[in-house]
Amino acid sequence: MNRGFRDSTPFSNPASLWTSSSSGVCMMSSTWRDEQHPSFLNFISCFLRENSFRLNIVPIAPDFIFNCGGLSVAFMFLTNWDGVDTESFYRKVQKLKEQFANFYVVITLPTKEQNDSLIHSYIKYGVQLGRPTFVPVRDLEMGFEKIVKIAHARGACKRQDALAKIKAEKEKSVQAMEIYLQVVTSIPGVDSHGANVLNQTIGSIEAIAKSSKEYLLETTDLSPTTAETITRFFRDPKFYLAPKIG
Repeated sequence: MNRGFRDSTPFSNPASLWTSSSSGVCMMSSTWRDEQHPSFLNFISCFLRENSFRLNIVPIAPDFIFNCGGLSVAFMFLTNWDGVDTESFYRKVQKLKEQFANFYVVITLPTKEQNDSLIHSYIKYGVQLGRPTFVPVRDLEMGFEKIVKIAHARGACKRQDALAKIKAEKEKSVQAMEIYLQVVTSIPGVDSHGANVLNQTIGSIEAIAKSSKEYLLETTDLSPTTAETITRFFRDPKFYLAPKIG
């Protein structure tokens, strides 16, 4: 039987969200695959390939799991609502919701009657709105395209969050280094070069304060006079409490 699946088309600009050559990995349930028409499976394979996703067939509980940008997104994809055992269906939805933080239910509902039936069952089984998110679609191809776009968008957001976190950590590190340099260069005779040398060889300000003159001379290229000044600065109250000029 030819179900007339349309040609797969890639996102308008997938590279705009991903810098690598792969958008991520799509894991398809082997059980779900065995229930689908070969033409639809071919559509899925082509669509994933066009959008730089790698497809793996594995025995998993959800119908799909996408790994994008360090985030896993799980999906149930019900391709035919007619004749579904609603009790078993919602039991599975509840179980998967508890197992996956990011979980969506995509259902093909080409007719108003089917959509009304879903709404009736949704209310009957007391599903909490948005937990999980139900995504009704008109046809199979639209359903799978929705799945990929949701996974793609969630992965992109995760990646942007990760980049923002890295940027924040970098800024924090830079600020900490600036404070470190301000403190260490306040020691008479220690310039920015000396402060960087101490940072690379000794480490923290606390470690510098505990270092002896001999240890400073062994591990750095500082002069004996500077090493003596550093040890006196941290250990001799008469020195570090004395008024400084300049």
